[in-house]
Amino acid sequence: MLLFTPGPTPVPEAVRMAMAGPTIHHRTPEFEAIFKEARTRLMRLFGMDECVMLASSGTGAMEACVSNLCTKKALTVNAGKFGERFGKIVQAFGLEHVELKYAWDTPANVEDVKAALADDPAIDAFCIQVSESAGGLRHPVEEIAAAIKAINPEIMVIADGITAVGVEPIDTTCIDALIAGSQKALMLPPGMAMIGLSDAAVKKIGEGSGYYFNLASEIKKQRQNTTAYTAPTTLIIGLNKMLELIEAEGYDAFYRDTKARALATRAALEAIGCQLYPKAPALSMSAVYDEEANAVRSILKTEFGVNIAGGQDHLKGKLFRINQMGLIPVYESAWVVNAIEWAYDKLDRRPYDGLASKVFNEVYYANETL
Repeated sequence: MLLFTPGPTPVPEAVRMAMAGPTIHHRTPEFEAIFKEARTRLMRLFGMDECVMLASSGTGAMEACVSNLCTKKALTVNAGKFGERFGKIVQAFGLEHVELKYAWDTPANVEDVKAALADDPAIDAFCIQVSESAGGLRHPVEEIAAAIKAINPEIMVIADGITAVGVEPIDTTCIDALIAGSQKALMLPPGMAMIGLSDAAVKKIGEGSGYYFNLASEIKKQRQNTTAYTAPTTLIIGLNKMLELIEAEGYDAFYRDTKARALATRAALEAIGCQLYPKAPALSMSAVYDEEANAVRSILKTEFGVNIAGGQDHLKGKLFRINQMGLIPVYESAWVVNAIEWAYDKLDRRPYDGLASKVFNEVYYANETL
């Protein structure tokens, strides 16, 4: 079975083998050496001033950023399940909250953000997804972050990059916290979150807030190549190996291949009549609006051995989503679009003629060499 959901993603064999070694204690020089390597590589991935690893899902990192970086009022963008989640986290901490809400296929608008800040000078944190995976949407985060910092450099910009880190280069110049998750482009099992931090964020964190998700405690310990509490040792070993594999390929090549597969998948789907959902599609996945999405997914799984994701809430049964994150062999992506074309044939949508594979290969090889 090919796992093509936009998280969890499949774990490469070399990473599985690295994690299959004997368990080692997290308070030992042996693990500290591995932690140091992983942390050094993670800093290169984020390209930021500081980073922390947390034994939690990405939601835990979202909560940690809100509780440590927002003290007055948060401005959040809700264009899907995960933007909605930022708002719920803010409310759970009893913080004041302003929300900009968009349709799930529509990216945030920088002018809306500027207007919200002009209306409310109490806002001291801004929360947004880089890629909102509920609809496969890419927000113009870098543009918005730059506009915010031009208005007030003290506002903390918190970006959920869980389905964006490791997918494409992200300009973090004006971002204070960038969140990643283990089970996405980094191709690890679920259970670990990572946060890249700016110097301004570290200063704002100060002594931190809360207990388990106190980022000041983690920064202090992780600078010593250990963690405040029990480390997810196996996942950190896997992370170190995965980042080693990516660095061996080179980040430019890694990002170029992801983009080439994304553009090829998108072109192939459009060629056979698929309706791409978001107005600003992310490179991490292709989201297709389809009233027969459940039937398409069922055919792919039972007849072609491909597992793709569906939609949520009002898009349940009307959306299917195909992963493009990670070190994915190009022939697997080609197989998936070919299988979708066969599914459309079986549903009497269009006769199979191999067009999806043809277009995929043309577009992929045109972009992979750029």
